[in-house]
Amino acid sequence: MVDTSRGEAPARPAEEPRGCLFALSQPPLMIFLTVIGVLLLLAALHDLFML
Repeated sequence: MVDTSRGEAPARPAEEPRGCLFALSQPPLMIFLTVIGVLLLLAALHDLFML
């Protein structure tokens, strides 16, 4: 049988570090931040007009 395995792992291209903008572009985080923003907006409007 012929040994076709290599001794070294194949070189992978260097992955760029992912920063804050990548994290903010994730849909679950954006949905969470939108919900929090809407709740804050509703609370502010309630304070302005109802109290």
